[in-house]
Amino acid sequence: MTDSPIVFDRKTVRLHRDRAAEHLDANDFLRHEIAERLLDRLDDVKRAFPLALDLGCATGTLSRMLGGRGGIETLVQCDLSPRMAKAAGRRAVAGDEEALPFAENSFDLILSCLSLHWVNDLPGALVQIRRALKPDGLFLGALFGGGTCRELRQSLAEAEIAVEGGMSPRVSPMAEVRDAGNLLHRAGFALPVADADLITVSYGEPLKLMADLRAMGETNAVHERRKAPTKRDTLAAAVQRYRDLFGGEDGRVPASFEVVFLTAWAPHPSQQKPARPGSATARLADALGSEEIPSGDRARPR
Repeated sequence: MTDSPIVFDRKTVRLHRDRAAEHLDANDFLRHEIAERLLDRLDDVKRAFPLALDLGCATGTLSRMLGGRGGIETLVQCDLSPRMAKAAGRRAVAGDEEALPFAENSFDLILSCLSLHWVNDLPGALVQIRRALKPDGLFLGALFGGGTCRELRQSLAEAEIAVEGGMSPRVSPMAEVRDAGNLLHRAGFALPVADADLITVSYGEPLKLMADLRAMGETNAVHERRKAPTKRDTLAAAVQRYRDLFGGEDGRVPASFEVVFLTAWAPHPSQQKPARPGSATARLADALGSEEIPSGDRARPR
């Protein structure tokens, strides 16, 4: 670990996932949808990855969905929560993304679906993932981005200010897609790509969204959060605020989930590399059918 600030209470993250493990499969629609999109990216890579790691495996969602994809022969599963790991089944261990229990150059492929947004040092975790990959190994990850649950966040913040005269820490800092590629580059990956999907889920009422977040183990684990339960008056005001600000004519409310997808490779000499400056064999001006103006000369108005 580095000296990064402690943003999340990792013990609380583990407890939330432990609590969710028993009934997660009945409340796993969002994880299933995101896992399917993650595996679509694996389908785009036409090669086999015999030994793979599912990091943050929950109860084994990815394992059940693989169906021979990626040429995976052996899948190791790992989760911060011992109960999640136990429910995942074969070859599952309890381990921390902030201190991976795997040797360097172990895996051909590492997948991670919805766990890395709870680590305190994302760059450090990415470095460990890259080290655990064999040269030319592939990393595919999905984590919640900054636009996730923006409606709920705004409603809770405004309600707490109105009812209690102040706001407690509720907002988890999450990766922005514009920064994610740089984080992969900093971690030593080659050919990094980051993109994002916005998934909108329709709910009959805001309280059902809150119940789903709890059932998925995705409730507030900010280290400096208020430890007491939310006051009833504050919760009621937040629900009403949610309806007033975001409710549709049919009475339903939307919940936004921004998902940042990460794709990157452990470095290998065979991989493509950027061309050296000045090594081009064709002129851009010729390709565009335009006139090249030498550096330092000003274009004259026509």
